[in-house]
Amino acid sequence: MAVESRDTTVGTPAPDFALPSVDGEEFTLASFSGASALLVAFVCNHCPYVQHIESSFGALTGEYAKHGLATVAICTNDADAYPDDDAEHLQAQANRAGWQFPYLIDADQRVGLAYGAVCTPDLFLYDADRRLAYHGAFDESTPGNHKPVTGASLRAAFDLVLAGKPVPLPHRPAMGCSIKWRPGNEPSA
Repeated sequence: MAVESRDTTVGTPAPDFALPSVDGEEFTLASFSGASALLVAFVCNHCPYVQHIESSFGALTGEYAKHGLATVAICTNDADAYPDDDAEHLQAQANRAGWQFPYLIDADQRVGLAYGAVCTPDLFLYDADRRLAYHGAFDESTPGNHKPVTGASLRAAFDLVLAGKPVPLPHRPAMGCSIKWRPGNEPSA
């Protein structure tokens, strides 16, 4: 069942994290300190909403990496209950989608909770000061709605944030599969 991202206050600081990547290297928020903007993307391998955009997402983030954007993907799903979201499958996804950014594993789900992530994809774009500038959709396309995958919403946000300008509200919510929480980890409403 599809869910929409929750409203998050623009200007909120990015929560810190220390997580391993699918290849074992640890990353923290400070790992991206040299970037002009940081996209934190909560994604997974098994979700059809993520699969629908994954190649275009890789191309768009790769294009903007040349302009100072850093991207980090985080999988918060319970990989025990959803084995398609284990490290091996996440690495395969990154390879097929052409992702050129770290893909982190949030096994205890604390980072997903700290960010307020609720779905995949759930996209959080931070400015140079690591204040939330955009929390929303990749574009208007979802599986089955027959709208083209363009990345237009996220591209517009990248352009504004990298130019030091605010992204006008409201932000179109992201839509996707709910994050698969371990029993007892579900966020409070």
